[in-house]
Amino acid sequence: MSTIVTPKDIEMWIRAGLEGCEVSADGDGRHFEARIVYEGFTGKSLVQRHQMVYRALGDKMKEDIHALSMKTMTPDEL
Repeated sequence: MSTIVTPKDIEMWIRAGLEGCEVSADGDGRHFEARIVYEGFTGKSLVQRHQMVYRALGDKMKEDIHALSMKTMTPDEL
């Protein structure tokens, strides 16, 4: 059985994988929304940005997180 995931967990995991990013997350334990601002997204397509976040979350996307919608942007895009 999967552990219960909180928005704070999502934020912590993304911050650990994308050092220096700003992230805020909300969700109900299975479905989450995240807003990620990261300098490392500069020059990356939307798909590449999402892949970076998925890599940061690793196996948690398969095991603990049912769905994650995200807004990814650079500081210049705010």
